[in-house]
Amino acid sequence: MSFPVLRPAVAVMASVFLATAVAQAPRSPTPPAIDAPVSAKPVVTGLDNPWGMAFLPDGRMIVTEQPGRVRIVDRDGRLSEPLTGVPQVYTSNQAGLLDVTLSPNFASDNLVYLSFSEPGEGGAGTAVARARLAGNALDNLQVIWRQVPKTTGPNHWGSRLVFARDGTLFVTTGDRFTQRDRVQDLSSTIGKVVRINADGSIPADNPFAKRDGARPEIWSYGHRNIQGAAIDPATGELWTVEHGARGGDELNRPQAGRNYGWPVITYGVDYSGVKIGEGTSKAGMEQPVYYWDPVIAPSGALFYTGDRYPGWKGSLFVGSLNPGALVRLELVDGRVRKEERYLGSAGRVRDIVQGPDGLLYLVIDQSNGSILRIDPGK
Repeated sequence: MSFPVLRPAVAVMASVFLATAVAQAPRSPTPPAIDAPVSAKPVVTGLDNPWGMAFLPDGRMIVTEQPGRVRIVDRDGRLSEPLTGVPQVYTSNQAGLLDVTLSPNFASDNLVYLSFSEPGEGGAGTAVARARLAGNALDNLQVIWRQVPKTTGPNHWGSRLVFARDGTLFVTTGDRFTQRDRVQDLSSTIGKVVRINADGSIPADNPFAKRDGARPEIWSYGHRNIQGAAIDPATGELWTVEHGARGGDELNRPQAGRNYGWPVITYGVDYSGVKIGEGTSKAGMEQPVYYWDPVIAPSGALFYTGDRYPGWKGSLFVGSLNPGALVRLELVDGRVRKEERYLGSAGRVRDIVQGPDGLLYLVIDQSNGSILRIDPGK
């Protein structure tokens, strides 16, 4: 009598097992750092935990320091005094002044965008402000987006700022370390990729713009702590790299409305070694394109479009904070075909920027931090 009942159950279990088996993401082979035909030369030193950097049209650099300062680096490497008009930031552990990027129309509007840890009622949260660069000042600063809710704790803020081809702005966030239970909650922006217009308003075509109970700025969710983001110049798609727990750093290609699983599915375990969530896959949740175990603590991402380094054009570069390296990913049809690591002694690579000269520049995050230029040849 029980045989007809058990047979479908076994079939279902088998299909679930097979779905789980084929859903595994490719794992990094953890290649050692190799000697590349390049050299790293300091452009500027003496920065206090630099976090983000962008090139101004005249070749100067604008760089953030985590304790709450913005500076300009002249073409000859001279470092300006801190700019005035910077927002008040909450500074503790990973908190502070974070990313910087320029308006796509900077030549006409002079607008600079900053992400930072904003103090307020309930604690603090990731926020985005924009201001007009005028000499050594940031004028008319406006906060255009705030993470909801603000909460206590000093860690996991995200946060990268990337403009898409259509002029909308992607903002990456984190789960604030102690708030992982809110990552799957669409009424909060904890652990999300957010998409806003340049003035902070909400694009009408966002995936949750018309869903009751959901934050309309959410683009994707289920993220732990995204500290690298880049637009693929070939497709216009967003790619991100995020810190996992122990053994679970991820490379993702976030799609509108998709759920990337944290903390329900992950390839990592808690720092105590305890299992997190339900496993590595679940129906309705996306797999990473690639994951790292051991982790690389990724921060900063860039698609290289120049031709100063033979064989590197089109590669996706990722910075490693630990063990520290410049990581090159060769992508084919949306998958990682090859991973190489260079400059293993460079230090904590917090950000990667391509200069107007076609060279790569690395932001090295330490108390006596620096910006390195990567020159072809030894």
